[in-house]
Amino acid sequence: MKTFVPKPAEHDRKWYVIDASGKVLGRLASEIAKRIRGKDSPLFTPYFDLGSSVVVINAEKVKLTGKKSKMKQYYWHTGYPGGLRSVGFEKLIATYPERVIQKAVRGMLPKNRLGRKLNKRLFVYAGEKHPHLAQKPEAFDI
Repeated sequence: MKTFVPKPAEHDRKWYVIDASGKVLGRLASEIAKRIRGKDSPLFTPYFDLGSSVVVINAEKVKLTGKKSKMKQYYWHTGYPGGLRSVGFEKLIATYPERVIQKAVRGMLPKNRLGRKLNKRLFVYAGEKHPHLAQKPEAFDI
């Protein structure tokens, strides 16, 4: 018996469009990460990129449960001494709503070359319109 190993060139990629209106951020991000990684496919292989592309619309309408919308902070460091910066969820969703979903999904992908490659197949838009109609994405609801 030989072990079957799928070839990435033979795999046909799907496109999904997800409407984030009223969805909880963490549950939405885990489903998106699963689709991008390819874990919904029977051909899933941990070291190959066999996932799909995901388009997320209405990113500004995503929500958090409980008091998290007031308490959640996003941190980063500028690289300079004393350069720790932070911004709250409410301010980030008001200014850059796409980044909230991008950061949540990025945290659920592998932290290596494969994860950086997979992250390029996430497309997040604040409104209803997106430029990926030519790919004929399937509507996917969580």
